[in-house]
Order: sequence, then C-alpha cells, then structure tokens
Amino acid sequence: MLTSSFIFLPKISYKKEKDIWDSGIHQWQDFLAAEKVSSINPLRKKIFDNLLIEAQQQLHADNAEYFSKLMPHQETWRLYNHFKENACYLDIETSGYYGDVTVVGISDGVETKTMVKGINLDAALLKKTLAEYQMIVTFNGSSFDLPVIKRYLGEVIPKVPHIDLRHCCARIGLTGGLKKIEKELGIKRADEVATMQGSDAVYLWQMWKTTGNRKYLELLVKYNEEDILNLKPLAEYSYKNLQSLLQIFKSS
Repeated sequence: MLTSSFIFLPKISYKKEKDIWDSGIHQWQDFLAAEKVSSINPLRKKIFDNLLIEAQQQLHADNAEYFSKLMPHQETWRLYNHFKENACYLDIETSGYYGDVTVVGISDGVETKTMVKGINLDAALLKKTLAEYQMIVTFNGSSFDLPVIKRYLGEVIPKVPHIDLRHCCARIGLTGGLKKIEKELGIKRADEVATMQGSDAVYLWQMWKTTGNRKYLELLVKYNEEDILNLKPLAEYSYKNLQSLLQIFKSS
C-alpha cells in the first residue's frame, strides 16, 4: 500500500490520487517510468519524480521516522504492512481519568512487556524499549495514551509512525470503544477479564496499593495484556478493509 500511495505529494488530493490509479499508475515505479501522467503537468511530474525517488531510497533504508513526517497523519495506516514486523502495540492504565500512569503494556503481537509504577516503570527504560520499534499502534492513543505518557514520563515516545486504530476503525464503520469493536469482530478475551472496563483497572490499582495483595496487580496486568494482544488482529483487519475502501487496482 505504501508504494501505491501518492497522497503525500504536494497538492495531491484523494481524488487526484484516485485519478492517478485510474490512469494505470499503480506504483511509484509506474509513475517514474511513465513519460507523462494524466492530469499532472510536465514540470510537476519532474518534481514528483524526485520526491518519489527520495521516498524509494528512504524505504530501502527502512527509515520509519522519514515516513512518519512524510505521510499525512490520517494516512499512517498505509505504512502498516511495511513496518508491521517491527511494530509495537501499546496500551496504558492510569490511576484515574487522565491520572498518573500505573501500567504500560508493550507487545510485538506475540510477546508482551509490562512496566508497573513502583516496580519497573522508568522513563529511561521505557524510552530505550520503545526505541527498538519502527511503529507504534494504539487504540485512542493519540488522544489518551501518548499524551498521558508525555505528561507523566516526558519525551519518551520515538518519532516513528503512530497508527491510532480508533480512527482507522471509524473509517470502516466500526465505532465505540475497543471492547465493543472486539465483540463485533469476534475477538475474544480471557474469561477472567472479559467483562472488565477501564474503571475496573483503576479499582484494581487502588486495591493493589491499599492491600498489597498481588492478585489485584496480576489481574490488572492480565487486563492490560489482553488490550495490547488484541490490537494486532484489529490492525490487520483495519488495514485490509481500509485498503479495499480505496479501491485501488494494485497495492504493495
């Protein structure tokens, strides 16, 4: 999908991008190989050629930061297929609505890493851990997780593409919270946390701090793990359906 995208070129709208595809230009290489492209004047074609050559070079170098700056924010989902093998799925828990960060969960889609306040949650360690990845995937992270992390832990988020699945889902008709969307898609959660909501996570943290009983912390961590592990199938589903929504003829 990335190498089929022209939306990042100056003054290329969604309609103009679709016109390019409809003219038979389905990939960057098609554009570069064409002597002329319908609806693109020769001078702009030369400018676009240079921009696409640079994009090819940066893609070959796996420069995720470059594409984070290049791609319009609402279109970062187009980067998913290229960077997904080195993406992290992230979710946090807090002590209350926009309260202090209590748990940070990070997954590569298979294994999880959990950082807990007062145990192993450290800004420097979190920054080092996140620096290992080329993409961050969240659900509502642009409004909640990432701003809250920045507020309480500082500048620890790397400048890599961020895909907020809440907005991706809305574009394909899936609205509401993560648990509601999971049910619609048949994505299961472990029985012990299947009915839990965000308010329950706050309660579990409060009980852990009050009683010191690890069963509360373990259940909180399990709840967080289910959040991040379910983001990968949701990302795959969203990517496939957003790609279909564009009705392109060929994609990478």
